[in-house]
Amino acid sequence: QLQASGGGLVQAGDSLRLSCVASGRNFGSGAMGWFRQAPGKEREFLAAIAGIPGRTYYADSVKGRFTISRDNAKNTVYLQMNSLKPEETAIYYCAADLDPQSCWSTYEFWGRGTQVTVSS
Repeated sequence: QLQASGGGLVQAGDSLRLSCVASGRNFGSGAMGWFRQAPGKEREFLAAIAGIPGRTYYADSVKGRFTISRDNAKNTVYLQMNSLKPEETAIYYCAADLDPQSCWSTYEFWGRGTQVTVSS
């Protein structure tokens, strides 16, 4: 089970840090990622961290502004988001897979999202 938190209402240019706690399974050597979905749009991959020591991957749209990290002791993945834009208003989801080589679109475990609203 995955539980995301940390969303909220912020202004353009602000920062937010999302957290996703996993329970029931340890994803320390697997893959964990963040995604978002805005109303009327498809789910969008943002970032992932996989394997040991944790190779990171980013979508071009967030590279340089978002940072994904993982605390294996807490079975938690984080997403630090800086310089947020109004068009990034969406529900943000975390997902995970025990296979570190799994493609994000096939991640087995998905959590409920957390709403991020960026006002202009």
